[in-house]
Amino acid sequence: MESSGNRWLVVAGALIIQVCLGAIYSWSVFVNPLKEVFSYTTTQTQIIFSLALATFALVMIFAGRLQDRKGPRIVATFGGIVLGAGYLLASFTGGSFPLVAFTVGVIGGAGIGLAYVCPIAACVKWFPDMRGMVTGMAVAGFGAGAWLFAKVASGFINDFGVLTAFLYLGVIFMVSVVLGAQLLRNPPAGWKPIGWNPPESRSNVSSAEDYEWREMVKTTQFWMLWIMFMSGAAAGLLVIGILKPYGIHSGMSTAAAANAVGILALFNGAGRIVWGSVSDKIGRKNAMTFMFLLQGVMMLALIKMGSTEMTLSIAAAWVGFNFGGNLALFPTTTADYFGTRNVGINYGLMFTAYGVAGIAGPILAGSVFDMTGSYTWAFIPSGIACLIAAGISLGLRHPRHADSVN
Repeated sequence: MESSGNRWLVVAGALIIQVCLGAIYSWSVFVNPLKEVFSYTTTQTQIIFSLALATFALVMIFAGRLQDRKGPRIVATFGGIVLGAGYLLASFTGGSFPLVAFTVGVIGGAGIGLAYVCPIAACVKWFPDMRGMVTGMAVAGFGAGAWLFAKVASGFINDFGVLTAFLYLGVIFMVSVVLGAQLLRNPPAGWKPIGWNPPESRSNVSSAEDYEWREMVKTTQFWMLWIMFMSGAAAGLLVIGILKPYGIHSGMSTAAAANAVGILALFNGAGRIVWGSVSDKIGRKNAMTFMFLLQGVMMLALIKMGSTEMTLSIAAAWVGFNFGGNLALFPTTTADYFGTRNVGINYGLMFTAYGVAGIAGPILAGSVFDMTGSYTWAFIPSGIACLIAAGISLGLRHPRHADSVN
């Protein structure tokens, strides 16, 4: 049996992988260069972002089921190869919108979807004693990757142009994700940390029941969580997709607006760790209620917070922090409510909410701006949706097989 000390190598592998996958959240640094060099509309830039997110979510269903059967290492390795290939191919498109949408959006998004679920599934199995915190740490790399690659991609774009930036990023992604994948593995059957026994009954720990995906989707709890996840993710992805151009449109310098992107990314990563740790202490339900309430308030306030660097930075930190919490709380809640045996496919299905959000949020922002010249009517409905999600979370309770909808 493998020693419990080795389980931290899985977290290290997860962080390496997630840092690269999180580069998609730095997409707003590509928006203005694509518009200026290749005459893209704002909506077209957001379609690429949305395609990547939607493909990410759809492929994750297949990847989750595959990693449940084959283990995380093989699937994550394949994901790294596909992600890198998407960006490498994008460098040969000549800037064609359909080709960039296909290579970065579809192929790159598929690579993210293949690799993303593997470290999360492995971590929740290795760390039943601190599931929220460690899952938060694992997915924090995704948020930190946005901060890192916002700077890296901006540097590549400024020095070499958009297409060469895609080339260099593709090489980095392929090498790094494949290397990180080699550290992933599942624990032996029946493994648990030395000296740890599952608590008998607490709202923030694992359910004793393992659900097959067909059983899970028949529960009311799955659909409550799905709607909440979609609402919170749509708000965050809307802001991520347009934060830099929103700041520039509001009168800020390019450097100041880009700085807000970095701040959002850092707090996105921090939020995953903090909300995951907080939920271990106060319960997933209470953590979600507070998180959605805070996000809803900020989305409504954001309408007036783009005019100065300080206010936009505060808004970016707030939105990033709470958005990051979604990516820590929903995988752990899926494991808590529906068991860990099938967590790959189960969270893959839960993650379709993120895919829908990835279409709804960014395209709403792009189309509203193209029609009105303002982002106001994108911020308002997303803020209201987060407040509704806070209300839904108050009704959450652990499912039982007897509660399934027939």
